[in-house]
Amino acid sequence: MAYSLDGFCDDVRAILSESDDHDGRQEVRRKLEVLLGDPGFRAAYLDSDEDGMAQIYEDPDLRFCVLTYNMAAAHSSPPHDHGESWAVYGQALGHTDMTIWSQPDDGKRIAPKRTYRLEAGQAGLFDVREIHSISYCHGAKFVRVTGVDMSDQPRRVFDPETGEEHEVASVGTSRK
Repeated sequence: MAYSLDGFCDDVRAILSESDDHDGRQEVRRKLEVLLGDPGFRAAYLDSDEDGMAQIYEDPDLRFCVLTYNMAAAHSSPPHDHGESWAVYGQALGHTDMTIWSQPDDGKRIAPKRTYRLEAGQAGLFDVREIHSISYCHGAKFVRVTGVDMSDQPRRVFDPETGEEHEVASVGTSRK
């Protein structure tokens, strides 16, 4: 049975209206895996060869966003968080290595805690203020669902070597 972007967004709206917490976000993650399995969705939103990110939905009431990414070059992000938001990443093509970092209570250097690989059809959750980094392969395509539009949300970026932390306002990869 087909599962459309509209159906997914309706489900996410219902889930977050009832449970905008870790359990609700895990349910969003599971629904994103269903959406990634729909050939119609992939054909409509992920078949482009245009490099970069495109926002394909923003909820007018709850403010969650759905974005697609087509990344021509391999890339690794520095450890960062999404501030007061969360993000669910869903792999459509290729793979992305997801690393969760821990920060000691004394605020010293962060350290990798867990790394796992998302293959096509799989999704992973980074919750509010969870420090993470991603590393994707050449030609990776993925979908990201965020709690809000991240384009103007402050977030922290970390240097694991020096322990330095700084705040940034935006890290866009929008299509021009």
